[in-house]
Amino acid sequence: MLLVEDDAGDALLVEEMLADSDLDAPLTWCQTLTEGQRFLAERAAPGVPGGPVCVLLDLHLPDVHGVDAVTRILRTAPDAAIVVLTGMAEGGTGLSAVATGAQDYLVKGRIDPEALSRAVRYALQRKQVEQATAALRANELMAQENARLERGLLPVPLLRGDDFQALARYEPGRAHGLLSGDFYDVVQTGDGTVHAVIGDVSGHGAAEAALGVCLRVAWRAAVLCGTPPLERVRLLEEILVAERSDQHVFATVTSLVFPPGGREFGVVRAGHPGLLVRDGAAVRWEEPPVGMALGLLPGAGRWTGATVPLPPGGHAVVFTDGLFEGRTGPAARLGEEGLLRLARGHGGLPARAFVDALVDGATEGAAPYGGLADDVAVLHLGWSTPR
Repeated sequence: MLLVEDDAGDALLVEEMLADSDLDAPLTWCQTLTEGQRFLAERAAPGVPGGPVCVLLDLHLPDVHGVDAVTRILRTAPDAAIVVLTGMAEGGTGLSAVATGAQDYLVKGRIDPEALSRAVRYALQRKQVEQATAALRANELMAQENARLERGLLPVPLLRGDDFQALARYEPGRAHGLLSGDFYDVVQTGDGTVHAVIGDVSGHGAAEAALGVCLRVAWRAAVLCGTPPLERVRLLEEILVAERSDQHVFATVTSLVFPPGGREFGVVRAGHPGLLVRDGAAVRWEEPPVGMALGLLPGAGRWTGATVPLPPGGHAVVFTDGLFEGRTGPAARLGEEGLLRLARGHGGLPARAFVDALVDGATEGAAPYGGLADDVAVLHLGWSTPR
């Protein structure tokens, strides 16, 4: 407990009441608010034993007057419970202090051991309830924000029929379960061609997620406007550079084009990992030519398109690097080779089960080491029937 009181007589009274109460807590006495703030700041320093603290606070001190004392204490120690000490004629001031952030108030001339004990215990309990309520509200706001980001990052594929299969799965990284900068999209244009993209904005947080949404929407707009694949990548880099909040933020992208016929697909890679091609139960790794990630050296990137053969009934599987960068040992990661082994072990599964097996297998492998730290996005793409 901390008593902030400049009157020695009142301080002695509080000490006596505390000694006669059922409270078993050490009392520190400070005569000014500055001294009290210093004590609270030192107590909050790393390595110093902490725990709940209740501040008995007089509002008439040499360096502060009125409810501003409550505000300054809360600024220094937001987790502290505050019981204000007022004079006989200051009931209104006590209520104002409670409205400002204190948990209770006591009238000095009416303090007895039982009243002091009850006020301190109630103040600590009310503070805990306030903190729990604030945490619940923060979680609700986080869930709402996550839902908005999910609608922007993870759209429903825009397909014109059921002749093309596009399955997706997205798993947030372990930090708060929040979506970050991974994004994807699938759009089928009027000529039957299916366009797909998957990308990963560096970093984690709301700013990166918002940038991912911006890039995803820009890509979809470019597809619908008939922009060629290579021009889309250049456009995305221009938008990233214009919209990013930090010049060190970059993004990796793989853009794919599945023309009608189903014998091949086009790929443009900008710093993004390779991909898997499924042919029945067989799975192979493909590494089409790759250019620089977007935003690393604006204007200096050179990207080329490549064509990858697609066997009849075959499918392409693209993903972000969170899928294979999880730790599987103190100094080991799953890696691309480990991911390929995992994929080949489940090669005979249907599309949805195959994607789930990849994500669940990577997650289980990283579980002993804290789980997957990064977001994971996976797209399983291909024509529904052999062509």
